[in-house]
Amino acid sequence: MKGNKKEKAIKLRELREKAKNANLPLKEGSANLVFGEGNATTDVLFIGEGPGFHENDQGRPFVGAAGRFLEELLESIGMTREQVFITNVVKCRPPGNRDPRPEEIDTCTSNYLDRQIQAINPKVIVTLGRYSMGLYLPNAKISDVHGQALRVKGRLVVPMYHPAAALHQGSLKPVVERDFSKLPELIAQAADAPEYTEQSSGGPEEPKQLNLF
Repeated sequence: MKGNKKEKAIKLRELREKAKNANLPLKEGSANLVFGEGNATTDVLFIGEGPGFHENDQGRPFVGAAGRFLEELLESIGMTREQVFITNVVKCRPPGNRDPRPEEIDTCTSNYLDRQIQAINPKVIVTLGRYSMGLYLPNAKISDVHGQALRVKGRLVVPMYHPAAALHQGSLKPVVERDFSKLPELIAQAADAPEYTEQSSGGPEEPKQLNLF
């Protein structure tokens, strides 16, 4: 059941307030908490990696160049960011644009991201980049699984390249656009997605994911 819209919105608001008052990893030195935003009753949840410069400044996810590209991708499939929910693995910007550390990811995921997912209960989770993909497919190569709908522990997950990676690595842009074009059909056929099982390592080399923070 999708649940009551007001009830879901209240849960998310309470969780945001808890995060604002918590001693979150990476909070010291960050200008703003970037909790996430969007439709509390959406079928589609997007999970990025972490706030960048503009996100840290405004306290909103995906508001820089990658955010504009994400909005273009959504528009190409007849959606807007107001119809989905967008968040990140970590809720504050890592200092010096470094990668988030495992303990920071674990704390933010168990205390906040997992609860956001429970409150929204989306049909599809779209992971953007290697850190959010790693929560569900820790041993997978994004070059092998991008654009596929896979059922992981009862959740339908569609891993995709991060929009920022596509902007910096031109060869990935048509790949991301093609993956997004499949999204409406993947959502419609969510119940038929196969259960993901780990495969042996190998396959083509994964295109390098840029530091997106």
